[in-house]
Amino acid sequence: MYTPGRAQDLRWMQRAINLAALCPPARGAYSVGAVIVGEDGTKLASGYSRATGPREHAEEVALAQLPQDEPRLAGATIYSTLEPCSQRSASRTPCARRILEAGIPRVVIAWREPSLFVDNCVGVEQLVTAGVIVDELPELATAARSVNNHLFGGC
Repeated sequence: MYTPGRAQDLRWMQRAINLAALCPPARGAYSVGAVIVGEDGTKLASGYSRATGPREHAEEVALAQLPQDEPRLAGATIYSTLEPCSQRSASRTPCARRILEAGIPRVVIAWREPSLFVDNCVGVEQLVTAGVIVDELPELATAARSVNNHLFGGC
């Protein structure tokens, strides 16, 4: 499993934040970036919200770039600027479940999902209960949140 030092975690999360900044702002959705890093420390895939369609989440975009049975995912880490969602509309698979189905053993986030759209996101709890290691980088939470100022009354 990819478990670098904190400096590498911060570097990969900053890449995810840079991707989140590319998201077209949407009134009803967060701007999120995600990077999947293999066990050898190389980027396997990346994405950001709405990169390929108006309803796609960053983790979904990144995972779609790899085959479902990609063996490198078993040792990978996914960096997501926001806690993976635990619920979506009936026709969409939540990102926490997508990560579990992909077999990714480690998730790194910058901030927890606030109750703006979902009263109680439990993506982290679902992942931890399933045995996934979840690390949080609170020192980058402000940067990850800032690309979402359009949702909180900012410009």
